[in-house]
Amino acid sequence: MPFAEGKMKSQKRTAFTYEKPWIAGRADPYVLRAEDGSYYFTASLPAFDSIALRHAAHLRDLPKAKEQVIWRKHGSGPMSFNIWAPELHFLDGAWYLYFAASDKDDIWQLRPYVLTCRDADPVTGTWEECGQMQCAEEDPFSFRAFSLDATVFENHGERYYVWAEKVGVGQQISNLYIARMESPTKLATVQELLTTPDYPWERHGFWVNEGPAVLHHGGKIWLTFSASDTSAAYCMGMLEADEDADLLDRASWTKLREPVMASREKSVSFTQERVRRQREIPSMTAQGMPTACTSPLMRPGALFLHRTRSEGSGDGRNERAALPSVPARGD
Repeated sequence: MPFAEGKMKSQKRTAFTYEKPWIAGRADPYVLRAEDGSYYFTASLPAFDSIALRHAAHLRDLPKAKEQVIWRKHGSGPMSFNIWAPELHFLDGAWYLYFAASDKDDIWQLRPYVLTCRDADPVTGTWEECGQMQCAEEDPFSFRAFSLDATVFENHGERYYVWAEKVGVGQQISNLYIARMESPTKLATVQELLTTPDYPWERHGFWVNEGPAVLHHGGKIWLTFSASDTSAAYCMGMLEADEDADLLDRASWTKLREPVMASREKSVSFTQERVRRQREIPSMTAQGMPTACTSPLMRPGALFLHRTRSEGSGDGRNERAALPSVPARGD
């Protein structure tokens, strides 16, 4: 395996203490802590037909914050169906929304798109379409097939774009790729493979790595991702890399051999007993699509993800954003 294989340490860990749903009916949650300390929330809406934002001074206020639709799907053609997994970022003095969308006449032709707003308030400001995310000119592969779940992060003055894209024929494989960005709407480098489904817990139903989320802390880049189909087998894996490493080199990343969060369902045979004992959240299944934000002290403070209460179809009807408390890692 080109990357290093991580081994779970035997240190004692604190159990998760929060399992209560946070915002119902909102899959693929994304929370951004702004420079002024306030919080923005966006997610896939049940109808998958628009993008909405919420804003509140505190995390606890987001569930009751007014939700404002800032963009609606097209009537036909690109961006007319399956508006999925929006993320809000503030880059180069402007707001950007990254999301996936397809054509109502070809609903699985998902591609990544970008919106921008140059007003101070992204909730009430004017949003403009930037079109499909552009790959590097010398890249013949990126965004040619089913592509979604893009996220953006910065490290040492460089900006990176990570996304899921399917490859192969027949039952395709969903991998995660990474590239350095030239601008908020274009990549500077060709895609580099970051992770592919290697283990049984990533191959239940479908071979899937998707939904990347990044947290930069303690000199490390922590990248979580979702794996397997959206049944009770849906779970979260993790990669880690040193912040001084070449992040475009797959060998710089360590992939843990086991999921860092998995369902309690006993039907998920790949979940080892210690994983169930230490990382499960009771009565919740199919956790995935995580995102994290910092606390007011700029420490890792909260993890957001979606779950279902029963083994669902993954169509958003049973999904809800949840906010578990996250134990700190000693390593």
